[in-house]
Amino acid sequence: MPSALSPRRELWLLITLAGIQFTNILDFMIMMPLGPALTVLFQISDAQFGMLVSAYTLAAGASGLAASTYIDRFDRKRLLMVLYGLFALSTLACGLAPTYGTLMVARIAAGIFGGVLSALSQTIVGDVIPYERRGRAMGVVMTSFSVSTVAGVPLGLFLAAHFGWHLPFILIAVLSVLFMVFAQISMPVLKDHVAAQVHTSSWSRIRDVIVDRNHQRAFVFSALLMFAGFTVIPYITIYMQTNVGMRADQIPYIYLCGGVATLLSARMVGRLADGWGKFKTFRVMAAVVLVPMLAITQLGQVPMALVLLISTLFFVCMSGRMIPGMAMLTSAANPALRGTFMTLNSAVQSAAMGLAALVGGYIISRDSAGLVQNYGWAAVVGGCASLLTIVVGARLQLHQPAGPASK
Repeated sequence: MPSALSPRRELWLLITLAGIQFTNILDFMIMMPLGPALTVLFQISDAQFGMLVSAYTLAAGASGLAASTYIDRFDRKRLLMVLYGLFALSTLACGLAPTYGTLMVARIAAGIFGGVLSALSQTIVGDVIPYERRGRAMGVVMTSFSVSTVAGVPLGLFLAAHFGWHLPFILIAVLSVLFMVFAQISMPVLKDHVAAQVHTSSWSRIRDVIVDRNHQRAFVFSALLMFAGFTVIPYITIYMQTNVGMRADQIPYIYLCGGVATLLSARMVGRLADGWGKFKTFRVMAAVVLVPMLAITQLGQVPMALVLLISTLFFVCMSGRMIPGMAMLTSAANPALRGTFMTLNSAVQSAAMGLAALVGGYIISRDSAGLVQNYGWAAVVGGCASLLTIVVGARLQLHQPAGPASK
């Protein structure tokens, strides 16, 4: 554990990591609503556009596996600066891509560096922030998802509509450079873990991570954590427009309301996790999320106010699971192997997200009128995964300063 940071510098570090996560998440999310424009511009099919979206996630998963061989051998700060710089260049390349082929290559590159950035940011939180404040810290970092939903995606769509699809990616690259400066100022040198790796090979560290029974349970927990949400989330927009009857220009209100609510709730959930207990908080949120998850897949032609109420509760509860859940994951890792664990975990999460979306896609179908059918069953599958996280999470041993202890 590095020397304790002052409260002010610790806060700036967390804000910087949240900014890095913001640009990373926004780079992934902004692609999906750009589908209509890109399919027309490049004259590609929906399947080919789907490949652009999935290329990022698949590349992130592969890079997580590769990074597990080297991430614990370098100073965290130096590695983050290099990877984040390459991510910024890849995102800039997306904005300048003239053809479908070059955009695909740029998306793969962005996924390779973005996937490792996510794991590295979470690892730094585990390295720097003491256990007793880690839930609150994770709440600050994970507000990045809410901010990207509230401000990033709507603003990106506005800029794309008025100035072309290139501009959002170029601005993400510019923001990345800004947060690189903040990282250089706020982040301490983090290389205490390197000394422990001098006499071990990369493959031996990977083996040490994989054979650890607590790590095995943590990977299962992590996979279920992501699987639970992504059987439902990718199809919300389709369902709202076809079955609920919302117009395309009304859809952003779902993400705006959900994002604002999670932005407000994230830090409260983080404080609750630190004060009441990370697993206790997680257990409640993982059970409560079943209500809005099932409800959002059963909506018919109902008032928009009811849609926004249920969808906002869904986003708040989903975020409420992730905050203590990720704090548990960073604490379940052996501190000496945390970097390797978190990079492998990023690959596990990417695979779980892809598998969940695939399962959800196979479950739902369309009737003769084009309405989505069986969406509720996708929620049932996701709900079962959420309940299983409670069972697996109860068996995790969390590393605290004095060793594994109660949760």
